[in-house]
Formats: sequence, structure tokens, C-alpha cells
Amino acid sequence: MNRLSKTLIGTVVLASSTTYALAQSTGNLPQRSIVEIADNIYRLQNNRHYSLLVITDEGAVVTDPINSGMATYILDQVHNLTDQPVTHLIYSHSHGDHASGGALLASDSEVIAHANAPERIDGIAPTLRFDDTLEFSLGNKSFELTYLGPGHGEDLIAVVVRPDNVAFITDAAAPKRLPFRNFGGANIDDWISQVKKINELDFEIFAPAHGDVGTKEDAKDVLSYMETLRAEVLNGLQTGMSMEEIQQNVVMEDYSDWNQYESWLPMNIQGMANFLISSGQVSK
Repeated sequence: MNRLSKTLIGTVVLASSTTYALAQSTGNLPQRSIVEIADNIYRLQNNRHYSLLVITDEGAVVTDPINSGMATYILDQVHNLTDQPVTHLIYSHSHGDHASGGALLASDSEVIAHANAPERIDGIAPTLRFDDTLEFSLGNKSFELTYLGPGHGEDLIAVVVRPDNVAFITDAAAPKRLPFRNFGGANIDDWISQVKKINELDFEIFAPAHGDVGTKEDAKDVLSYMETLRAEVLNGLQTGMSMEEIQQNVVMEDYSDWNQYESWLPMNIQGMANFLISSGQVSK
């Protein structure tokens, strides 16, 4: 692990010293901030959602506009940091809470999405699609885009920025944070395969679209959590436990310090049980 990775946690803890703009949540005002997490790589916050901004001497690359207000904020930050335009907009996937409001950023940009993305994403037609992987360079940065397969959505990709080895990963995994509620009715075996694909990627800094910045080790921990949860819920179902009994017995103590542990673990268990039953892997 290089010096940047070793000091990453300190960088995030001291984010106030590298924050260029911050609007605290007051009434209906969203909390927004921008923090540099590597050389000219910035993480932008809109409440509980995050995007990535990469500045080069040949243009700026943005992932996920989130919404129209955030797109305006992102463009303002680009103008604060560089005279270069936004040349690339990358959609991690087409879900509305990440992919809305892209018109402002897409007007003069190459718009990149996976081949499975809809024809238009909140009115924006991608100009470049790919199936498995896509690589391009801009200035002193290169970008590696990888399709993660079906699971959480059908068009989810990961973005790795080099030479900094920063991975922008959306929804499938986040450092020390439980998966969202009941997994949204997704095929969880496919979702686990997405997390395995994330672990096959070469990166050091894990910049998620939700939660705190972490490292590659956090991706391994997410895989361990999901596989352990699956095994324990399956065992409970196979031994005839009721849902209440499974939720009482499956405590996942090793992950008790993770974000959303108290509120989402019961829902994770319910979602996993529903998937295992509906997919025919266990009888009711």
C-alpha cells in the first residue's frame, strides 16, 4: 500500500481543511461538499450520495450527476478548479437517484454508459456504450470502466482512475456499510457476483457512491458479509426457523460497528430470506 493509501483515513478525517465548499443541511438545503481524495481527484457530496470529479489538463471527467441541482454544483466546482470543460460524463448505472439531471454536464461531453442502459437516461442519450470493459486516457489520467454484471441493476459499472488507483463504485458495495435495506428485491446471488467482480479489480482507494472512503480491503469485507449472511439465513430456513427466530439468531456480530447495522440488519435478513425462498433454493 502506498503512502497515499496509508494516509487516506487521515485525509478524510481532516476533510474540513480540504473542503472547497460546504452547505450544511438546513431545512430543505442539501448538504454538499467537495474533498480531494487523490491528486486532482475529488469526491463530491449531495446528502448521502457521492460523485467523482477528475481534473486533467485536457478536460474534466464526472461520474453521476445525481440530480439537476447537484449537476449545477458540480459544474461550479469545475469552474473553480480549472479552465478546462467537462469532456466526459460517466453513468455508473441508470437508477434515478444517481443518474438524474445530467443535461447540464452532458451538453458538450462524451456521455458513457453500459450497453444495457436505457436509450435515454433522464432525457440524455449516451454517446458511447460498451459491453465488458472500456479504457480511455485524458491528460495524465486513465480510466478503466468495467461492467459488473447483473445484480443491483442490469447496467452497473465500476470506474478505476489511474495512476492513483481510485475506484468509484456505486451501490453494490461500500466500506463498512450494510447493503441497502432488503436488497430491493434483487437477485442476491448475482449481487454477490458483482461484489466478487469488484474484488477482482486492481485498486487501492475505495470511493463509494454512499458512505465513507475506504480501501480494497473493505471490498473483501463486503463479500465476506454477504456470503456469511447468505449462509446463516439459509441455515435458519433449512432448520425450520421462523423469520423472527432467524432475525434473533443471525446477529453478524463481526459487523456490528458498520453503518446501518442496527436499522438495516433485520431488513437484510428479510430480503435474503425472501430471495432464497422465491428463487427456489429453500422451501417455505
